[in-house]
Amino acid sequence: MAADGGPGTGRLRVRAGQCSDRGRKATNQDFHGLWTPDDRALATRGVAVALADGISSSNVSQVAAEAAVTGFLNDYYSTPDTWSVKHAAHRVLSATNAWLHAQTRQSQYRYDLDRGYVCTLAVLILHSTTAHVFHAGDTRVYRLRGDRLECLTDDHRLWLSRTESCLTRAMGLEHRIELDYHSVPVTVGDRFLLATDGVYEFLDDAALRHTLTSGDDLDATARALVDQALAACSDDNLTVQVLEVSDLPDTQAANELEQALEALPLPPELAPGQRLDGYRILDTLHASSRSQVLLAVDEATDSRVALKLPSREQRDDPAYLARFAAEAWIGQRLHSPHVVRPFAPERARSCLYLATHYVAGESLRQWMLDRPKPALAEVRALVAQVVKGLRAFHRLEMAHLDMRPDNVRLDAAGTAQLIDFGATRVAGLPAFDAQNEDAVPRGAALYCAPEILLGEPGDWRSDQFSLGVMTYQMLTGALPYDTDVPGIRQRSDLRRLHYRPARDRRPDLPPWLDDALARAVHPEPHKRYPALSEFVQGLHQPDPDWHRRHRPPLMARHPVVFWQGVSAALLLALLASLALGR
Repeated sequence: MAADGGPGTGRLRVRAGQCSDRGRKATNQDFHGLWTPDDRALATRGVAVALADGISSSNVSQVAAEAAVTGFLNDYYSTPDTWSVKHAAHRVLSATNAWLHAQTRQSQYRYDLDRGYVCTLAVLILHSTTAHVFHAGDTRVYRLRGDRLECLTDDHRLWLSRTESCLTRAMGLEHRIELDYHSVPVTVGDRFLLATDGVYEFLDDAALRHTLTSGDDLDATARALVDQALAACSDDNLTVQVLEVSDLPDTQAANELEQALEALPLPPELAPGQRLDGYRILDTLHASSRSQVLLAVDEATDSRVALKLPSREQRDDPAYLARFAAEAWIGQRLHSPHVVRPFAPERARSCLYLATHYVAGESLRQWMLDRPKPALAEVRALVAQVVKGLRAFHRLEMAHLDMRPDNVRLDAAGTAQLIDFGATRVAGLPAFDAQNEDAVPRGAALYCAPEILLGEPGDWRSDQFSLGVMTYQMLTGALPYDTDVPGIRQRSDLRRLHYRPARDRRPDLPPWLDDALARAVHPEPHKRYPALSEFVQGLHQPDPDWHRRHRPPLMARHPVVFWQGVSAALLLALLASLALGR
């Protein structure tokens, strides 16, 4: 069994063998599965293998084992392909665990979990050139490289005596599951073994290693391991899965976007009046060393469209062109009224460009110029809209990373939409991550989070910093650190950043508002808000501890009481002094 593609194809290719036997037990409570997807899912999700082992004290644990494996394999490949492997698997496994636990709580076994819907589980995902291992219980995952056999998992089992033990972690045992996670690099020729305790407890590492290296028929290898464990008097169910990596993606080869890029030539130079793929060019909206944006009309629907074309200055830069191609890919995966929508994404293109719906209106920068001192309520409403747009990115583990007033458009109805995905980082696709490391987009440094300027990849908290700067600027017309942020070159420079209170520039603002703004734009990412919703809340009302921390002294709150107390204290001191004088 192999994933699509032969040797030298630049694709992940595996061979697999599997065997499961109930052994000397009446029922086989093990369950296993393997999924080798098509090209697209292979690139974004990889090959997934799962093995579950029901617990012998339960009569329904075979149901749990089957549900854990089938549920994971089905749901994992349904997750957004922008999620990282780790995030996607954790989300799916956590949901599966909660479902199993709920089945037990709703059954006759709710007061006896050892008889409920509980199983151990090991998951191996081969993605690109990395193996990801997720594990709960005592089902094991091994890697054989050359003649070295290495166990990649630790058993979650507590031994009470030489013969008695209990599981400390398993699927369905608790409402929340703590999964072990481990990732290792993969090379061609690596073999992976997944095995239940009915196999590995009766075969030592030497026997496992000898059998794994003794043949090319992996089904026969799996069967041999099971037979050897049975011959060694195994009294449990026995299941083995063996995978061999026979080919790996070339890390320098074109990924999905680069393949699309190779298929599309660069666009010609266009001027008003000319036509391209059914669009008639009306005007130039923007031109820079990064891109050219044209206003066009779709002649089939009479709709206004913005066409973004690669910059002529950078058309010989493969990295730039890859980033440009990524914008269309990203835009098609975002669905929010506060993110600009691609126009006719299914329409065939004759060359490389990005077509989006044209947002007639003004940029947030123009909005700020026209309203130098807006009401706080107006700013709150705009920030809430931008947050909704950012959430569309963050839910898919994307970070916009180019949040600035020029990249927020306001239509005639006042609806804010985020544009320009040229710097967007996609956590689920490593090839995208490296595309944004070269430079901060021109004009963005004033809004850029310090960690990005220090060479870190940035994440949703970096978007929060940029949004905080924009919010501060909307309210005051200035920047919270003036122009100091772009000068950051090393971590010690962060100490030079001193937040200037917004009330210094607008005394009419509530005194607690600076707490919210300062936290959103904190130089250290971990000290910002843990969620954008909390920043929005912080713009509406003070933190519950704010009044306590900013409570004025007693003399200011109750001056009469304060001075009465001082007088009483002085009187007592005087009386004490007189008494001592006698």
